[in-house]
Amino acid sequence: MLQKSSYSNRELQLLAAEQASVKEGSHIMQLPQGNMKMLDRIVQISDQGGQYGRGELIAEYDVTPDAWFFACHFPGDPVMPGCLGLDGLWQSLGFYLAWSGGEGKGRALGVGTVKFFGEVLPDCKTVRYHLHIKKILRKDVSVAFADGEVFADGVKIYSAASLRVGMIKGNPETPGTGE
Repeated sequence: MLQKSSYSNRELQLLAAEQASVKEGSHIMQLPQGNMKMLDRIVQISDQGGQYGRGELIAEYDVTPDAWFFACHFPGDPVMPGCLGLDGLWQSLGFYLAWSGGEGKGRALGVGTVKFFGEVLPDCKTVRYHLHIKKILRKDVSVAFADGEVFADGVKIYSAASLRVGMIKGNPETPGTGE
């Protein structure tokens, strides 16, 4: 993956198309597609800066009033599910881990605490994710640790401490199934 300081939506789409054409056993950056893709662009990515001086990522997602989740969460009281904002943070951290050299298939591994003090409504234009990288471990599995914040049109609405994402080489087992 070409290491740049920002990525447009078109560049993220090209990376996804490259991912889809990779042969079995090869590993590159992966992001969900379709409705589950919560990133439209990476505004800034660096292995320096952030709250801990170890790196940061700022990504954005464009919100439209007709977004799929508003029709079902909740009818008559539309709001973006908080779990989608959390997933946007995990997707961002997974991108960071791949960008920094991690190899394998990405998996969200958890979060310490999440606090919600605002929401994304249909009149919102942009959701922004800001990650502060704490550390990256590289052994058989690469794992990134970060704290993150979610903003709706510039107003902080969520915070998440101790986000964890891993990249696992080979075929990761589904937790709890032994498969």
